[in-house]
Amino acid sequence: MGTHRGAVAAIDCGTNTIKLLVGDPQGDPDGVRRESRMIRLGQGVDATGRLAPEALERAWAAIDEIATIVDEAGVGPDRIRFCATSATRDAANAAEFTAGVHARLGIDPEVLSGEEEARLAFDGAVRGLAAASVAVDGPALVVDIGGGSTELILGDPATGPTAAHSMDIGSVRLHERHVRHDPITADEIAAVVADIDAALDACPVDPAAARSVIAVAGTNTTIAAGTLGLAAYDRDLIHARVLAVPDVLAQVDRLLTMTVAERRGLGWMHPGRADVIDAGALIAARVLQRLSVGEIVVAETDILDGIAWSLVA
Repeated sequence: MGTHRGAVAAIDCGTNTIKLLVGDPQGDPDGVRRESRMIRLGQGVDATGRLAPEALERAWAAIDEIATIVDEAGVGPDRIRFCATSATRDAANAAEFTAGVHARLGIDPEVLSGEEEARLAFDGAVRGLAAASVAVDGPALVVDIGGGSTELILGDPATGPTAAHSMDIGSVRLHERHVRHDPITADEIAAVVADIDAALDACPVDPAAARSVIAVAGTNTTIAAGTLGLAAYDRDLIHARVLAVPDVLAQVDRLLTMTVAERRGLGWMHPGRADVIDAGALIAARVLQRLSVGEIVVAETDILDGIAWSLVA
C-alpha cells in the first residue's frame, strides 16, 4: 500500500482479537488494509486477574507483525492509535503489556474510558452504514459483543451516543467461567444466561428503547454469516445486511447444539472463535429477545473504524 498524507494506523486490542486498520478512512476504501489476529489476550483473566505469559507471547507476535505493516505504510507514531479494552483493564500486570507495546510501536496503548469506547464504536458503526447508503433511524442501538465485555450504546445517528453501558459479560469471560463440556450442556447454558440476564437487568440502557439496532464485532458478524448461509466468511456480503431476529435466534440455537470441532468445520467460522461462540451467541440472543423491533442491521465497521476516524478528525 502506498504511503500518503492521510494514512493512519488504528489498532483495537480486545480480549480475543487484535485488529488493525491502515490507510485513509476518508479516501479510497480499496486503499485501506485490514488485519485481524486471534490472540486470546484475556485468557484466564477472569479467574486469575493477570495476563497469562502465553497470551502475552501471542500478543507480541501479532504486534510485531503490525509494527512491520505500519512501518511499511510509512505511518509515524503521531498517526497511530492503539486502544486496549477489557483484558488490559482487568489485569494486575497491565504495565507489562504497556511496556511491550511501547517497545514495538513507540506509543503507549490507551485504555479507553467507557464513554470514549462508546463514542468510537457508535461513530464507526453509523459512518460505515452511511457509506453503504443505509439509513439508520434513531434512537439507534449499537450492540458490541466482545471477549470480555459487551457494550450497549444508544444514540442519534446524527449527533452520537446519548446513553451507553459496558457490562462485564463477553464470550471468553463467560465461556471460561461456566463451560466445561463440549457441546455446552443445558445446565451450563442456564448458568451463562443467568449472568447475562443479571447484567442486562442492571444495565441502564434498555434495548427496547431502540428503533433500529446495529450489531457489530466478531461474535455478531460471525453469527450473521451463518444466518445468511454463506459458504465462507465475506465481510462485503455481511456488511449492511438486514436480518430478521427470529432467523438470528435460530442460528444461535444451531450453534449451541454443535461441538467445537463441528463449528470449526463451518466455512464461515474462524477457528479461534469456535470454542467461545457458545457464550457469545447466548449474549446476542438475550439482547435480541429484549428488543421491540423485529430486525437488525449488521455492520462490519465498528470501534476500529471509529479509532481511525478520530485520527483524521
